[in-house]
Amino acid sequence: MITTPLTADLVRGALELERTGRGLVPHRLPARARAQNTDPRLAMAEAQPAGVRLRFRTTADVVELETLPTKQVYAGAPPRPDGVYDLLVDGQLTAQASVAGGHTLNVDMAIGASSLTGGAPGVVRFAGLGGQRKDVELWLPHNELTELIALRTDAPVEAVPGDRRVWLHHGSSISHGSNAASPATTWPALAATAAGVDLVNLGFSGNALLDPFTARAMRDTPADLISVKLGINVVNADLMRLRAFGPAVHGFLDTIRDGHPDTPLVVVSPLYCPIHERTPGPGDFDHAALARGEVRFRATGEPGPGKLTLEIIREGLARIASQRQASDPHLSYLDGLSLYGPEDFAELPLPDDLHPCPAAHRRIGARFAARVLDFKGA
Repeated sequence: MITTPLTADLVRGALELERTGRGLVPHRLPARARAQNTDPRLAMAEAQPAGVRLRFRTTADVVELETLPTKQVYAGAPPRPDGVYDLLVDGQLTAQASVAGGHTLNVDMAIGASSLTGGAPGVVRFAGLGGQRKDVELWLPHNELTELIALRTDAPVEAVPGDRRVWLHHGSSISHGSNAASPATTWPALAATAAGVDLVNLGFSGNALLDPFTARAMRDTPADLISVKLGINVVNADLMRLRAFGPAVHGFLDTIRDGHPDTPLVVVSPLYCPIHERTPGPGDFDHAALARGEVRFRATGEPGPGKLTLEIIREGLARIASQRQASDPHLSYLDGLSLYGPEDFAELPLPDDLHPCPAAHRRIGARFAARVLDFKGA
């Protein structure tokens, strides 16, 4: 087996690679942004490599990747399955595997405490790939922090030229991939694969919160199309009122435009989510469901002046987009209900009342690819 150094030209979808004593940790926010963040949930989310993959060309029949995962265990919640590694050969999902063991992050949401239990690295191995020349993409688990240690193959590998157009996307846990079956079947990954574009996924679970450092990271990242899916986290975090929301959205978009004045920019409003359509946040776990071993969410807020709901967010984003289009012909608006609306909910309900199921991820990805990723706007 040949060991190939893990270098930036083999890794797609990360904004930065952190060198450790053992290997590489892909990050989806640069060091400057991470230094300004004070939320441990965002620190974990940006280090989970949603949309990050190794891409290389080879005739290898066998591919091995040694990694050290960090798995999360939530007190009172059912155990989470091991993260999945998806292997695509010439764009087709060919095999899947997981790494057992690794570190364990024990999280108690009730008291806001966590502790880390150390573990050992593991290896995913894919064999029987054939000796033909092929493009290989190895998508890393979207819901496990993954330290890359070694790439081994039975034939040399080479980097694939970066000749695809780049789609830069920011969103919430739904964009991060919550409830998707695997990393290559999150809705952004499916949309990118269908459209033949390179995805940079800045979907951060619980943290699409209009943070200025995220906008600056997007400003500084090369892209041929940019989308921002905003609203659900602002509501379920009960982060701000209507007075603050509009200027914050304008400021976020202004910062992106500082680096991408003419790049197509799509503002996407929230998908349908009954618990928050007319009920403000904060959101919370359904503790009665947790007692039964189920993970479900609920809205706990009370309507009031200036409080945000998904219906109010959609109205606000449509208004902001219309206002900006007068001077920004490359900006468009996409109603999230056209990706997943009430009729979709009736057919494919949200299994935890907040996040789409795997089939809904597939539907959302196909619709987004068809309506947006032709690079003609929404």
